[in-house]
Amino acid sequence: MKTIAALFLLAFAADNKLARSIFRQLIEINTTDSVGSTTAAAEAMKQCFLDAGFSSADLTIAGSDPRKGNLVARLHGANGNLLKPVLIICHLDVVEARREDWTTDPFQFIEKGGYFYGRGTQDMKSNDAVLVATLIRFKQERFIPSRDIILALTAGEESGLSNGVAWLLKNRRDLVDAEFVLNPDGGGVTTERGRPLNVDVEASEKIYADFALTAHNKGGHSSLPVPDNAIYHIADALAKLERSPFPFELNNVTRAYFEEMATLEKGQRGEDMRAILRATPGRAAMARLSADPRFNSTMRTTCVATRLTAGHANNALPQSAEAIVNCRILPGHSPEEIQGALTRIFADPQITIERVDTAPAKKPMPSAPLRPDVFKPLERVSNEMWPGAPVIPEMETGASDSVYTMAAGIPSYGISGLAIDRGDVRAHGKDERVLVSSFMKPPSSTTVFSRRSAPPNSRTCHVPPRPAESTRSTDTPARAGSHNAAMLAGKKTAWA
Repeated sequence: MKTIAALFLLAFAADNKLARSIFRQLIEINTTDSVGSTTAAAEAMKQCFLDAGFSSADLTIAGSDPRKGNLVARLHGANGNLLKPVLIICHLDVVEARREDWTTDPFQFIEKGGYFYGRGTQDMKSNDAVLVATLIRFKQERFIPSRDIILALTAGEESGLSNGVAWLLKNRRDLVDAEFVLNPDGGGVTTERGRPLNVDVEASEKIYADFALTAHNKGGHSSLPVPDNAIYHIADALAKLERSPFPFELNNVTRAYFEEMATLEKGQRGEDMRAILRATPGRAAMARLSADPRFNSTMRTTCVATRLTAGHANNALPQSAEAIVNCRILPGHSPEEIQGALTRIFADPQITIERVDTAPAKKPMPSAPLRPDVFKPLERVSNEMWPGAPVIPEMETGASDSVYTMAAGIPSYGISGLAIDRGDVRAHGKDERVLVSSFMKPPSSTTVFSRRSAPPNSRTCHVPPRPAESTRSTDTPARAGSHNAAMLAGKKTAWA
């Protein structure tokens, strides 16, 4: 089990040129939905694996769109093992980025001031690069895990269009079927001014849904106004939404989250967290915590207005008005249920409500079980890397591809070794960046990648031959020191 924990936590602790070279290569391949290509990135990573000695039979590129290909790579486990594989999902696509908005070119890999800059440095090409490099390391060192490890590098996470995880589950389940899923697009190491605070593990996720609110009116000349105005109908509905928060609710994951956080928080906030965990949650405590967007979104379904469109001329009464309301829905509740709740909140027969998000196939999903065989090894590995930073289960209030794997009945956990300061979260934003020290830690923390990897400025992968002294083993990678060997061992554990 520690082998997989090491993939996500210890993989970031390597002073390795190969991972950096792959990172550069991925950043400089545009994989946006509008003009980019995940197929180009998938082909580049396939070549990296081929250079490392992977068989082409274990590397598959497939998908529903020529520009949005997905790569599935498999590292085989011990012969005769009966354990189902573990699946690691990492998306290759990134959100749009305009050069005029950035101080650097978002599609150039730039190092300055102790940071790597570029679109995808946080979300999530840093993880992509580390995991590709880690599987290459395992292959080079002839390490054989106790079960197969599958890495799926996919398309369409950001836009929801041609989503690779959904497509693979529907069309090529044989490539990705697994005991459980690890997803580094969730969780991570939270730091404050470089000091580790906690290691978050996503074990649940909200459902994403967009609803269009529309009101129509016959319109007319603006010099002859009437009370029945399409804009007023929409404005009144949004005012009602503002005053109508959804009910407080905890599940097994969010309850565990607040239990852990209550031991870390001091003063009133810690008291409030303990108060909401009681059989009868404290209302005043609930209200105080709700003032913080992080805690508010963890305790309830949220729906918020994000866009408005109305009218056709400055001197005419509007014939129509529309608002988009974005909802993030707690596990166990459906978009249809929330649509009904919105209808009751608005209580206006002149408003129609229609679900309009681009990925309506997302379904309600249960929380993943907080399995001891997942969390205990993670806690041990985490404590060796970030002593005193507890592992805390969390519910993802945003969205990731875990929603598809969970809906397919595969327990999924968001785990990442990338440390990001909580005051420097730039995913999807201007000048996205990640600390060099977060991506490349001292080599003493884990088994070091080969020193003969591709140079930092290389635009293509070149993997050196496997060391002659390596031996096949189901215990540890070759040349691992005793500290690292214990963390990467697979023989006596339940994971890979």
